[in-house]
Amino acid sequence: MRALFCSLSDPGYLYPTTAVALETHRRGHTVFIVSSGPAARAAEEAGLTVLPPDGAFAVSRWFRSAYGQYEHVRQTVRRTRPDVLVTSVLCPGVLVAAEMLGLPVVVLGLACHLWPHRGAEREADPQDRAWRLNSTLDVHRALRAELGLHDAGAAGQDALLGTSFLLRGHPSLEPPGTELPERVHHVGPCWWEPPADEGKLHSVQNRLDRVGKPVVYVHLGRVFGGESLWPWIQRAFTGGEFQAIVELGRSAEPPALPASADVTIVRLPWMSPLLERSDLVVSSGTSAPVLGSLLHRRPLLVSPNGGEQAVLAAACRRAGVAAVLDRTRGGGQLRTAADDDVMTGRTHRMSNEFAQAKSESRAAQAVEETCP
Repeated sequence: MRALFCSLSDPGYLYPTTAVALETHRRGHTVFIVSSGPAARAAEEAGLTVLPPDGAFAVSRWFRSAYGQYEHVRQTVRRTRPDVLVTSVLCPGVLVAAEMLGLPVVVLGLACHLWPHRGAEREADPQDRAWRLNSTLDVHRALRAELGLHDAGAAGQDALLGTSFLLRGHPSLEPPGTELPERVHHVGPCWWEPPADEGKLHSVQNRLDRVGKPVVYVHLGRVFGGESLWPWIQRAFTGGEFQAIVELGRSAEPPALPASADVTIVRLPWMSPLLERSDLVVSSGTSAPVLGSLLHRRPLLVSPNGGEQAVLAAACRRAGVAAVLDRTRGGGQLRTAADDDVMTGRTHRMSNEFAQAKSESRAAQAVEETCP
């Protein structure tokens, strides 16, 4: 089998794709991956063929670069002749290219299903699900119209599922009573990240040791026009019981903080060693830090703004593996969350099930099964 992996290029999408690509290669298949940075280096060292990405696969541009994705895939397929494509959710250009080329396509989703469910009990976030589905379908339909294809709008979310759609979370993150579409399957986190830079890790660890307080790992997501978490960070970690490691991720540069704030700011391509050092995780509700928190058995506080954050944050609350961060309060809620034995126990159980699931193997098998 020859497989072409072409995910969105940001780490939250590229890293799990890399995990599945490496496992597919380990099974003896020919794998091409559109990749860059540390993930590309790891793929090359493992013997995969790495192809350069372009701007069409940046997550910040997904909604206006569908044609670019489509053209990039068509050109790459001419060179690589794959039997199957593997891509990310929010890649409508790849889905249309697969349709035009007559290729099966596996879509690697997020930690929970983004779109409305059949049979689900009434939940607090149906507007977020419907909005995300409609916005994605709009991009898909616009590309089809640009290419002169017939309207596939009646297909609804089925048009976005590919041949197989893989969720990286746990079934308990879906609303009670959920009936997922037939092509949607849970495989688990597909966790991968580059090895930590020892020098940078040592520098961060030294800073944490000097402060000497218990650590909270804070992973910032995009604000999407909502409220910044920085005012709360300053209050919670100035003169309090805990110190913070704040991962900037894709967020903007931080404001100036007073010298008395126990905050270490980083922008790093890995998080596992910092999660291991932490007692608690604070996240806006994006997939990577949520899954990292669960895998490393850390209690979680969620404070969502936009995008998929509200859907995943609500999923974590329903499953009992997260509590809601109150931005009007200071650091007192951190100790309450860190000492919540019920939430910690649920987190441990989910982590154990993730470990037993062998998610990369399940995902690679799904890729194999799409090919005749």
